[in-house]
Amino acid sequence: MRHRNLGVADALVTRNDTPVSVSQGNVPLRISGALATGVVLQPLNSSMIAVGLVSLAAAFGSDVGISWIISAMYVTTAVTAPMAGRLGTLLGARPVYLSGLLLVIAGSIVGMFAPSLTWLIVAYAILGAGISAHLPTAMTMVRSFAERNRRDSRTALTVLVLCGQTTAAMGPTLGGLLVGAFGWQTLLWVNIPVALLSAVAVMTVDTKPVENVAKSAREMLRVLDLSGVGLFLVAVTALMLLLVSIRSTPLWWLLPIVLAASVLFVLRERSAEEPFIDVRELARNRALSWTLGRTLLTQTCIYCFFFGIPQWLQYSRGMTPIETGLTMLPVAGVAVMSTMIGSFTLRRFGVRATLVAGTLALLAGGVLIAVVEKSTAPIVVLLVVSAVLGIPNGLNNLGNQSLVNASTTVEDVGTAIGMYRTVQFIGTNLAVVVLQIAAGQEIDDDGLHNTGWFITGVSVVLLVGVVASRHMPQAVATARQAAID
Repeated sequence: MRHRNLGVADALVTRNDTPVSVSQGNVPLRISGALATGVVLQPLNSSMIAVGLVSLAAAFGSDVGISWIISAMYVTTAVTAPMAGRLGTLLGARPVYLSGLLLVIAGSIVGMFAPSLTWLIVAYAILGAGISAHLPTAMTMVRSFAERNRRDSRTALTVLVLCGQTTAAMGPTLGGLLVGAFGWQTLLWVNIPVALLSAVAVMTVDTKPVENVAKSAREMLRVLDLSGVGLFLVAVTALMLLLVSIRSTPLWWLLPIVLAASVLFVLRERSAEEPFIDVRELARNRALSWTLGRTLLTQTCIYCFFFGIPQWLQYSRGMTPIETGLTMLPVAGVAVMSTMIGSFTLRRFGVRATLVAGTLALLAGGVLIAVVEKSTAPIVVLLVVSAVLGIPNGLNNLGNQSLVNASTTVEDVGTAIGMYRTVQFIGTNLAVVVLQIAAGQEIDDDGLHNTGWFITGVSVVLLVGVVASRHMPQAVATARQAAID
């Protein structure tokens, strides 16, 4: 993975370590909007499925194995996202994007007619592989368009993130309405018109790649680095399954597989002529490696809240699922607003200020969880806590994805965004481990307070890292603002 020299895709030059924009405008909304139609499938399915679990358990006669529906989607998304980015560079981003849509349709059809829970889990695994392809290849197409036309890709990134955040916010409400009116099958049926619409939209805009890297089947197999890909899949799959199993019976025998596959993967990639993930360059590209590490910790904290608060509301406050969903509603609305505010902050003040604001909000949320006596607190206090914790998701997601974009080349941005997705899903499952240690199976006040102190401590570490980082270019909105500096 080659370290990006800031200058081509966003048409930036550097003055006193501050990139100055000299681009000829932004990537048009028709490009980013078309690509967003497929990118929204991942947050849509991840958010809708949560409200359908009870109906699924009733339909298949047992709660046993229902959680593996979500796990199957998360695991396959985590392990295939970087591969989708790599294939997008080799075969063309648009064909891989469209192939992801086909997998989404196939997985949805299999799931709608699933005769058993096993088949439904398989369907969601297929669906997870499909939705993993869209963000990495969308970023490759955005950057390719920016390279050819000397456009700024940051606004397009904001569109993709904002559409994803908005869809995630609407997902639970939409899923509840669909399941209540038409049954759990509609959670899958809704994917088909979205995928078809996305295919038409992407086919009708200029999204061709800069060049085709692979010239022949033999060359493509060489640059694919199948050995590296295989070791990566084994390591990440084993890790994800281990983290998922913490919820019930930990599969500790997977730990040595994770370690062995990880070591072999690093050794393989260090010696490969065309590595799947260039670990040497990743070590040198501090902006990218630190961003991935920061994303892991941030995602862990955010999902400690997303998983922990709803359980606490039902176990300790005795709320129904509907009451819990309404209490969590401010999170969704504020997350969308924070992404819009983050877009302005990113353009006006740069990525460091955006991440500082997001991390401060995460810190404030952690403190509130740790100190507020929530069992006796009025509902308005809980709504305020939920609203505060909606801020960091949008700001940090936008800031970190902007750094991934800024620190990689157009050829590598797809794989890097895929790695970003993998790290996010690992963080999501790490949150489950943290909750098990801090709060146990049934989260009470003490357990939630412990979780809040964990979020607070990690937030302090993140804040120090963001402020002290020397590998974070601070982009400004215009050359005029840079000249003033």
